Amino acid sequence: MDLSIATSAAGLAPLLAARLQMAFTLGFHIILACLGVGLPLLLVFAEWRFLRTGDELYRTLARRWSRAFAVLFAVGAVSGTVLSFEMGLLWPRFMGTFGSIIGLPFTLEGFAFFLEGIFVGIYLYSWNRLSPRAHWASSIPIALAGAMSAWFVVTANAWMNTPQGFRLVEGVVVDAQPLRAMLNRAAGSQSAHMLAAAYLVSGSLIASVYAFERLRGRDTAYHRKAMALGLAMAAVTAPLQFIAGDWAARVVAETQPMKLAAMEGQFRTEARAPLRIGGIPDEEAERTRFAIEIPGGLSWLAYRSTDAVVRGLEDVPRADRPPVAVTHMAFQIMVALGSAFAALAAWAAFSLIRRRRLPDGRLFLLAVVASGPLSVIAMESGWVVTEVGRQPWIVQGVMRTSEAVTAAPGVRWLLAATIAVYAILAAGTILVLRLLSRSPLSPAMTPPGRPPRDRQTDSRGSDHAG
Repeated sequence: MDLSIATSAAGLAPLLAARLQMAFTLGFHIILACLGVGLPLLLVFAEWRFLRTGDELYRTLARRWSRAFAVLFAVGAVSGTVLSFEMGLLWPRFMGTFGSIIGLPFTLEGFAFFLEGIFVGIYLYSWNRLSPRAHWASSIPIALAGAMSAWFVVTANAWMNTPQGFRLVEGVVVDAQPLRAMLNRAAGSQSAHMLAAAYLVSGSLIASVYAFERLRGRDTAYHRKAMALGLAMAAVTAPLQFIAGDWAARVVAETQPMKLAAMEGQFRTEARAPLRIGGIPDEEAERTRFAIEIPGGLSWLAYRSTDAVVRGLEDVPRADRPPVAVTHMAFQIMVALGSAFAALAAWAAFSLIRRRRLPDGRLFLLAVVASGPLSVIAMESGWVVTEVGRQPWIVQGVMRTSEAVTAAPGVRWLLAATIAVYAILAAGTILVLRLLSRSPLSPAMTPPGRPPRDRQTDSRGSDHAG
């Protein structure tokens, strides 16, 4: 979202309003999409632990998380449908020109969504109708279909970054090869990076909720095991995210050198380009101020040679450059938070190796609480880098964003209405999730013959579970 685009006296310019609309709705939906990918895997693992150990607390976790997943699945379906309509309403020329190419991954994503929906129904309504092992097996297609949906959608976005599989003759696509387009050069790295982010966000959010409850004094076996499962997913994913991120950055260096230059605040084309930590890009003076520079670091990370030449923003006219400050700052936030998650994972792993249990001090629990919202910020920052760093192109080097936007009036009013509706939707979702979290544990979900270890009684005598 290039905020340097001028606004008219009557309000937001149509291009800026359309881009803000997409940014807002995508930023909202991507959180639900991450939970739609990661939460089913936690359900699979929680029920598997129940089958392995016979510990009813794991089955309790799976059953309660399945209720939250049902709510998030329904809301995610709504917000995802809105995005699909926006593609045609806000960017008609883009869809009219390239619909025959990107239609395949969206169609396949629809099949994956239907498959997921079928097994979600089976899973939710068969707790007491299937054997424990059969019920657990029904959760596996949900986790697989969620990952497949994410993969198909991300391949379409990756194609916008590295377009292939077509020829454009006088503005018309000929020789369209949808499969080749879907398997573009950025598809593998970008999908791996997004899937790792989805698992990291899901695990961090789950761990964050239960760490917060433990800080409030509800330090029960239920809360400890719930936090441990979420933290395990986040801790395993954090180092994998660095590997996926390095892969994605090298693909960007080869296919979108101006995006890489904006990410790193690299204005000059030079060998032994430095890796910058922090810094504030000055686009007028064409330099990045206050950065800590590691000589040759960027050249090595991008091309595995400290002597490699890295192209700078000076190679293209200003009109063809991405918004450097936004892209650079978002990239720095993403990397800094990713490093923090890796440090938290190392802290947890060190304690497990040395003491055979997770840390339970207040400082560690505070760090886990912070990891939830910070993981969302890191993920959103990554998408800012992906989308803003491609500007001014909607399809890299082929079609500009300004060429694809709708000419219909009233886009700014649509943006205002969307914000209002989504605010109500978000408030309703949070309210329902809070009500579900406060409901007492069912006796059928606790070990027979003894009171549940994961319940606590408040001062009014009612039972609640976090």
